[in-house]
Amino acid sequence: MNDPDMLAVDYAEHRRISVNGVDYCYLEAGSGPMVLLVHGYPDNAYSWEHQIRFLSQAGYRVIAPFTRGYEPTKTPRGSFFDRATLASDMAGLIDQLNGGKPAYYVGQNWGAAIGYGVLGAFSDSVACAMMLAIPHPGEINRRLRRSPKHALRSFHWFLFQLPCLPEHLIRFRRSAFLKYLWRLWSPDFDDHQHVDQVIAGMLKGRCIEDTLGYYRAALQSRYRDPAMTATFARLDDPVTVPTKVLCGADDMRREMLAPASEFFSGEADYQWELIDNAGHFLHREQADLVNQKILS
Repeated sequence: MNDPDMLAVDYAEHRRISVNGVDYCYLEAGSGPMVLLVHGYPDNAYSWEHQIRFLSQAGYRVIAPFTRGYEPTKTPRGSFFDRATLASDMAGLIDQLNGGKPAYYVGQNWGAAIGYGVLGAFSDSVACAMMLAIPHPGEINRRLRRSPKHALRSFHWFLFQLPCLPEHLIRFRRSAFLKYLWRLWSPDFDDHQHVDQVIAGMLKGRCIEDTLGYYRAALQSRYRDPAMTATFARLDDPVTVPTKVLCGADDMRREMLAPASEFFSGEADYQWELIDNAGHFLHREQADLVNQKILS
């Protein structure tokens, strides 16, 4: 392993694969049924270090990609970052790495938002899913229109729509703003070593600009790939895949989990559960408990 962008980890191999024109880097460990772990923002695949070790030792082949826009994945300039494109990437990863068979899907934050899109538009790719910290996007969109406190909780979504300013804000004082987001969302958890390496990666190349593209494409259609229009229309189709959502008991989005059930069909067997003493990054705050929930 000679790439300086990659951390040395003793529990996983760094591998690469081309998906939809993107040179994806991913972590892989173990053998057996495939589990795809998809990180959120501002984060990267190393976020899953505890889950990769645990699940690979439990008899699973664990795949954790650095999603498009995040180093050391290499994303061509001018790429799109809308949910349809991202969901298509994850479905493509599963198809190529799992021989066309469905995999288990675990996503946190944007990894969950992308995952719901996979469940809607590419349901045959997933056997069952666990989403962390994020309810179904349909419920989030509805709550943002009706609840000032949830709109305030998501202030960064609106901030990131502005041109140029977010890029400068995130680079200012070596991403003090991103550190602030981690403290805001998980205030009782000190994860500074992990956050520091996340920020080091985000300060490389166009990572800041590209990852802001996720947010801009979510609210502004001009940032979406026109070729993915049909896929975009299917992202929020009723979920038919068995799905469980975990949320930190200290995370405000816990209030959205029960009403989100209407976006799931009966066959989806939708379940949700709160994790005590955890905020938004519950898979790191309560790693042992979340590992057991994923395994079960």
